[in-house]
Amino acid sequence: MPSASAADRAFAVAAVAVLAAYNNVVGRHPWHNRWYVPLNAGATGVVLAAAVASGLTGADIGFGPGSWRLGRAGTGWVGAVAAGWLVIAAVPATRPVLSDKRSAGLSGRAALYQAAVRIPVGTVLWEEVAFRGVLQASLRRVLPPPGAIAVTSGVFGLWHIRPTWQALRTNGLADDRHRRQAVIRVGAVCAGMSAGGALLSWLRERSGGLAAPIALHLATNSGGAVAAWAVRSRPVR
Repeated sequence: MPSASAADRAFAVAAVAVLAAYNNVVGRHPWHNRWYVPLNAGATGVVLAAAVASGLTGADIGFGPGSWRLGRAGTGWVGAVAAGWLVIAAVPATRPVLSDKRSAGLSGRAALYQAAVRIPVGTVLWEEVAFRGVLQASLRRVLPPPGAIAVTSGVFGLWHIRPTWQALRTNGLADDRHRRQAVIRVGAVCAGMSAGGALLSWLRERSGGLAAPIALHLATNSGGAVAAWAVRSRPVR
């Protein structure tokens, strides 16, 4: 690892601070949910521009030659996640895993928008470019790879505090009677997200690009949305 400059360290610290706060501060406002896709698409462009201005290259971020390959590990993880959603949707005992009041009333068209537009552009592309792309690359200039992965994954866990709390409230699990349990659940979910982020960061390092983590993230989020819609739309017998 080359000696880091003061500018490199400052950019890495700023990236950590901005991403730790963004989803928990900006995401609190109703207008963020209403303009979720264009806002996050715009944020993706902003972080890419800032990264290039800081001296990071396309290859550093994960857009270099050959970065479109998933690799054996990426392909295996994507296939495993897809198969997992199929099993969960097919087995009656596991279908409650897909229950979420936030998506219970979605029409087929709205569910398609979620799976094909909102999640891929507003969530997956934004988060993978920001975390596995820009943040991880900026941290690699000041830390060895394991340290960069650890910090990136920790910030990714913090990123999910507000949406996890909001999901619990929507599902009636964060009221006064459940507040203590909700705090524990938020901590557990964020720890799980950090672990998932570590896997995505590892795939980024192993494959040399963002294609593998993007594909796995997309299979996880959009695959879950499609599985939930398929279960909801099944005729009741």
